[in-house]
Amino acid sequence: MFRSLLVALHFLTRLPLLPREVSLEEVGRAAWSFPAVGALVGLLLSGTDWLLGWLFPPFLRAALVLALWVAITGALHLDGFVDCCDALLAARPPEVRLEILRDTHVGAFGVVGAVLLLLVKYAALSVCAVTETPAALLLAPTLGRWAMVYAMARYPAARPAGMGKTVRESVGRWALPGATLLALLPLGAHPLTGLVAFGLVWLFTVLFALWVLRRIPGLTGDVYGALCEASETVVLLVLASVGRALGI
Repeated sequence: MFRSLLVALHFLTRLPLLPREVSLEEVGRAAWSFPAVGALVGLLLSGTDWLLGWLFPPFLRAALVLALWVAITGALHLDGFVDCCDALLAARPPEVRLEILRDTHVGAFGVVGAVLLLLVKYAALSVCAVTETPAALLLAPTLGRWAMVYAMARYPAARPAGMGKTVRESVGRWALPGATLLALLPLGAHPLTGLVAFGLVWLFTVLFALWVLRRIPGLTGDVYGALCEASETVVLLVLASVGRALGI
């Protein structure tokens, strides 16, 4: 169990916890612990935000926390989001979209998508900082990584081989129940708001997967990363709206 958490941390973050690279099969078997990695990232972000609160105003705090957020993950999921913008938003047949997903070059859709995503995240974090809604930094990374596990467990892979396919095939039958339990634990701080966020992330994950499947025959590693980024943004928007309305 602890080994799985280390594997997930090593793969999903840039924290050097293991002396060697992990295999994709190990990552798939550790998928149940993805939300725990998200919770640990959220705790690190929350602690940093609290410390920065002694030095900087909310809007500057939000920018610094977002920069740390990207740095911790090594922009792993953001890279997938950029690739998906280039491939899935282009008016191309499915086979060409899959080739674009493999391409390491960034196109116009990817650049615009990354800018808009980070802008929305920054704005939502700024609102949460002003309204003092610390749950946002804990729930967003947690539920974003739960969405990845849900997608891996429920939807087919786009290619007969590749990173996404290899990881998905190694995901056990108990990965989704385990990940769901881990994702629900942090909701105790704000149960009602957390459950609303969880429900909206589930709905968004389903709709996003169906949208992707209309464009390519299945999901890829880039799609999982894009889903994580987009789901995190959904949570931040929910917490920002609730925090602004209720002042929590």
